[in-house]
Amino acid sequence: MKSARIKRGLLFVVRWIRNLLLAFFMLSLLAVILYKFVPVYYTPLMLSRSMEQKSWVKHEWVPLSDISPHLVQAVVASEDNLFLEHNGFDFKQIEIAKQEAEQGKRLRGASTISQQTAKNVFLTSHRSWIRKGLEVYFTVLIEWIWGKERIMEVYLNSIEMGDGIFGAQAVAEVHFLTTADRLTVAQSALIAASLPNPRRFNSGHPSAYLLKRQAEITSLMSKIKPVIFPTPP
Repeated sequence: MKSARIKRGLLFVVRWIRNLLLAFFMLSLLAVILYKFVPVYYTPLMLSRSMEQKSWVKHEWVPLSDISPHLVQAVVASEDNLFLEHNGFDFKQIEIAKQEAEQGKRLRGASTISQQTAKNVFLTSHRSWIRKGLEVYFTVLIEWIWGKERIMEVYLNSIEMGDGIFGAQAVAEVHFLTTADRLTVAQSALIAASLPNPRRFNSGHPSAYLLKRQAEITSLMSKIKPVIFPTPP
């Protein structure tokens, strides 16, 4: 009798976990499908920054067609120059980062634009192995469902580009008194240079280090292939 109760209890737990996982899969899939068509107005990080600052962050969604192609070129050159070629993960950069860490060098990120987008839109900034696993899961989903053009559009609208400043339109207005579609090569390179730490590096008032990175990114922009998204069938 006791053995039967234990079996029923275990079966209940297994079913509960199964249903929980199934519900998570269905809800996450629905969210990814929804965001393929609906602008992403809020992200967990935006909410976190708003709570810190006790005021809503600066953010305005604009379509990719209203964002300067110079900024697209700049972020690909600086953050992920194989963006159009990989399936969401740059395993070569991951291996390089791993080797550098083993050699005691400064830790650096190897996340692609797709991974950063998945993290920004669906997850918190808290670091853990569970979050990293979820980042991989959502990266696979957005690569499969969204495609590269939509990933870039969401990335340039959701990423933090200054202290409490999110997206291309907001940073263009606050730091350069212009709009996202009018950003120049120089301004785009400055924004891209600030992305590793936009709360520390201000693209509107660049430090000597940021100007150096701007020059490097501007050079890279001319060396990589132009970012042209495939026309949907």
